[in-house]
Amino acid sequence: LKSLLRCCTVRCGVWDSASPRQKSSLLTSQWYPEIVIQMDRPTRRMEPWKIAVIVVLVIVALALIIGLLTYVLCNDQDRYYNATFVITNVDYDRQYERQTTEEFRRLSQEIETMISAVFKGSFLSKRYIRSHVVSLSPDPDGVLASVVLVFKFASADSEEMSWDHVNRVLQRRLKTSSTFLSVDQSTIRLTELNKEKGDNLLNNCCGIRRQAFSFTGVERITGGQRAQSGEWPWQASIQLDGTHRCGASVISNTWLVTAAHCFRGERDPRRWTASFGILLRPPKQKKLVRRIIIHEKYRSFVLDHEYDVAVVELASAIEFTSDVHSVCLPEASHVFPANATCFVTGWGALKNDGSSVNELRQAEVKIISTEVCNRRQVYSGAITPGMLCAGYLEGQVDACQGDSGGPLVHANSRGIWYLVGIVSWG
Repeated sequence: LKSLLRCCTVRCGVWDSASPRQKSSLLTSQWYPEIVIQMDRPTRRMEPWKIAVIVVLVIVALALIIGLLTYVLCNDQDRYYNATFVITNVDYDRQYERQTTEEFRRLSQEIETMISAVFKGSFLSKRYIRSHVVSLSPDPDGVLASVVLVFKFASADSEEMSWDHVNRVLQRRLKTSSTFLSVDQSTIRLTELNKEKGDNLLNNCCGIRRQAFSFTGVERITGGQRAQSGEWPWQASIQLDGTHRCGASVISNTWLVTAAHCFRGERDPRRWTASFGILLRPPKQKKLVRRIIIHEKYRSFVLDHEYDVAVVELASAIEFTSDVHSVCLPEASHVFPANATCFVTGWGALKNDGSSVNELRQAEVKIISTEVCNRRQVYSGAITPGMLCAGYLEGQVDACQGDSGGPLVHANSRGIWYLVGIVSWG
């Protein structure tokens, strides 16, 4: 400003003393200063909340990207394979045709033990989940075994690489297996199965449970342990006019077995339905009933509980899944020994004269010999050859109203569950 004022003062003096021509010259003279004044425009600042929103969106986007990458790279998924091979040092037995026979159990367990040793002793030990023999067929050189293998591989692992790893271990290590079984190496075939086909093969095997569940000792249905999804997939509820009446067991995709006394007073199949899954509401599946068949020797008007057995035919087939499928029926000659550990399950009341619960419960009980159960201080001879006792002489662990008709089950050494009996009375 000082320079400008000084310049103006000097030039104003020159201007005053100048002639008109000189003034015209001064107007165009080059020493006349050009004054340019620049004004700063006000800057528009972004509001803090907008900045916060942008930061949050960036963080969320980064989290999603990282999550997707982690899922793809680290998430494990089940992969199924079907392995077939011929065992040459075992003769085929017709008892292998039924999975419930002792002969099938014995050879299948030996095969599954051999397969487990093969993979648990390899670099795939942490990927191997289980093996399950689905069939034993006759072969000119012995027995053709078909086994489903289940592994967990990272989602990012290619299917070709996973199959190659499994096949390489199977081909190399099966020949060095330490079991007594002799496998013809030239007959080993490994086929990859998609999830649907693998699930179907396993779900159509009776008595199998997809998950390993740990039991924490004795629990009672009345106030005890809730069941987990898929833990007892053969459990069914039979309902009169939509209300839970009794439990039942799935023995095929169209048949249930239950107690005859459940239908006392009402046998019209049109009023009955069956539901499946651990919850009564909402169920995994629900079916109409086509017919009810009561044991021909059951007498509903006599309270001696003899022949308290009924079967229920469904109007349409159950869709077998890992949560809903059948339990195994034991061979007629099979004997479950006293003190064997069993489980009883149901939606029954938690106390006498109470109402049913919505979530399935389970209780661990022991088989009590008929000799002990018929003692005068226990049931005093009321246990007939068609019955067995399960529970504890000291009580406290038991089924209750609403558990009738439900399953009492026992697992064999392969982890296959068999129907021991039907909850009837106590």
